[in-house]
Amino acid sequence: MDQASQLRKMISSQSQPGNFAKVVTITSGKGGVGKSNISVNLAIHLRRLGNRVIILDADFGLANVEVMFGVRPSYNLSDLIFKGKDLKEIITDGPEGIGIISGGSGIQEMANLTKYQISNLTGKLSELDEMADIIIIDTGAGISDSVIEFATYSSELILIATPEPTSITDAYALLKTLNKKDEYNKEKAIKMITNRVESIKEGKELFVKLNTVVGRFLDVKLEHLGSVPQDANVSKAVMRQTPFSIAYPNSVAAKAISELAEMIQTNEVYSQKNRKGIHYLFSNLFGDKDKMV
Repeated sequence: MDQASQLRKMISSQSQPGNFAKVVTITSGKGGVGKSNISVNLAIHLRRLGNRVIILDADFGLANVEVMFGVRPSYNLSDLIFKGKDLKEIITDGPEGIGIISGGSGIQEMANLTKYQISNLTGKLSELDEMADIIIIDTGAGISDSVIEFATYSSELILIATPEPTSITDAYALLKTLNKKDEYNKEKAIKMITNRVESIKEGKELFVKLNTVVGRFLDVKLEHLGSVPQDANVSKAVMRQTPFSIAYPNSVAAKAISELAEMIQTNEVYSQKNRKGIHYLFSNLFGDKDKMV
């Protein structure tokens, strides 16, 4: 039995909670397409629909989620790993009752954990399954190993792209990389949100363009979840360090996000029987921890 298999067996043997959170990973092929903005505002609307929501900022080195929420966490994932902090201590209270976990440098440091640290950390993170109904993971952009690992093992993956040509080509590069992963479940459809579009028609055309190429060359399922229109209020809200769904609740972008959240809420893949929880995600991440950078 190789080291990865031993780690998975060790982690799986730990007690797991009876209820599992739905883990939604939101990613993109490149930066600057509004991924974090969508993550933050989806969290708000899913919370308004009655879900307990926690968002994990897994884009180490940056703090987009914190900036957009206008909060400054006292602790982050590194403090949970190395400084003995409890899970509740590293969760920052965000607007409207949303919990925020800052990844800090903890995501990067996971590659060098000992078996004891892995066991300890996984046990603590498993508590999230009892604390949240939905956990949103805002990854970094691109095809770094850590981004691909989160995308591979999350029970639900949402891809953000804009009409910008480089956004489409980079989104395809991410899907191509996922397609090469033996561990990735090819039956699991990736949801796509087209962002900053001028019209619903443009959003659909953008999806069709990418999906046509994907269907021809990759063994990956892609579904269009919906579109978010171009809206000047989005950048205004970022300057105010307030999510646009709070600062400008009647904006076209906020209304679009609200509709997307309702679709997510009612989508059958979000049923309890399909939820594997944060424990499943991190047990697999640690099984492949030597690949993460």
